[in-house]
Amino acid sequence: MSDQPKVGELAPEFELRDDLGQAHRLSNRRGHFTVVYFYPADDTPGCTKEACSFRDNDAAFKAADTEVWGLSPQGPESKAAFRSKYGLPFTLLADEDHAVADTYGAWGEKQNYGKTYMGVLRKSFLVGPDGRIATIWPSVKPADHATEVLAALREAQAAKA
Repeated sequence: MSDQPKVGELAPEFELRDDLGQAHRLSNRRGHFTVVYFYPADDTPGCTKEACSFRDNDAAFKAADTEVWGLSPQGPESKAAFRSKYGLPFTLLADEDHAVADTYGAWGEKQNYGKTYMGVLRKSFLVGPDGRIATIWPSVKPADHATEVLAALREAQAAKA
């Protein structure tokens, strides 16, 4: 696991494909806010709560000219099924070799039922229009995370106005 980038630093560049095979490059979002959130697995209880929280707040993110990008290691087919099952209107990206998660410090040691293993750590980053990291959530509670992100987004937008 590498160190996570810090607030004020340029967000590490990446390009990943979504469930339709379309490439999404972070640098193409310059001029707009982007939420980059890492989650362990499609269609698991906590990840579904988090995704549905972003889904339920989608209109507010769109009104704020902000895209939400969810990243996890599962492939495009898994992303398509997850999106379809829960009506997720935002971008899900396949980070199959977890290289982007590693770059953002979101790949590391986890424990579950007494077992230690490597996996995606639930972290989120708000990337500003200048390509710099505006806010970091190093640990996320899935159910109400989108509302936290929305509040920080509104603060960041007010500060830039």
